[in-house]
Amino acid sequence: MKALITGASSGMGRDMAKYLAKLGFDLVVVSRDRKKLEDTYKDEKVKVKIIDMDLTKTDNCIKLHEMLKKDNIDILINNAGFGDAGKFTDTNLDKELEMIDLNIKSYHILMKLFLTDFVKRDYGKILNVASIAGFMYGPYMSTYYATKNYVVSLTLGIIRELKKDKSKVKISLFCPGPVKTNFNNVANVKFNIGSIDSAYASKYAIDKMLKGKEIIVPPNMKMVRFFVHFLPYKLMIFINSYVQERKIK
Repeated sequence: MKALITGASSGMGRDMAKYLAKLGFDLVVVSRDRKKLEDTYKDEKVKVKIIDMDLTKTDNCIKLHEMLKKDNIDILINNAGFGDAGKFTDTNLDKELEMIDLNIKSYHILMKLFLTDFVKRDYGKILNVASIAGFMYGPYMSTYYATKNYVVSLTLGIIRELKKDKSKVKISLFCPGPVKTNFNNVANVKFNIGSIDSAYASKYAIDKMLKGKEIIVPPNMKMVRFFVHFLPYKLMIFINSYVQERKIK
């Protein structure tokens, strides 16, 4: 069994890959930082293929699929991504466009290409790492929230298509809240709600994915997920505006 994990050099991508290795999965790990990948996985007892690649580039996403066509990937984990915080009129456009390329386009391309292969053989699993933000609107992180809304909407739609076709291919959607990773530093944000441990979140997501769970929400966010269905959108926006306090550097 072999798993492909994007954004695997740190954070949840790293922790998911490490946990899958403990379960006996061979790994294909992807990140822009080859040295970090080599240092992170040098002691693994399973087979590890390291690919340093910038997935903000469309051609690279297509190339990655071509490179792995003969590898019989069993699990695709779309995890690479980042955020940014600030007023929409103040945030950097180039950074936002790169965020859209990574958070949306890489997920879309890799899911489409690998899912096509999985459907043909009628086996495979995909885990799309989204966020509880994918069910909300987020002032001061509007672009990030929009990218996760896209991932949630696309994933749930495709899950329905697979069910209607009676496919054995399974797709899961992981929607955590804040997790203790380097995300906050890159996004220039801190949250006024508690973060959960990355290793715990990663193990939780993998275990639920292997059991075929479609929407995976960690225990600390289940109540939030419940209330999202009932809160008026204006109240939701007010609350999110409060919990996302811009980090001043």
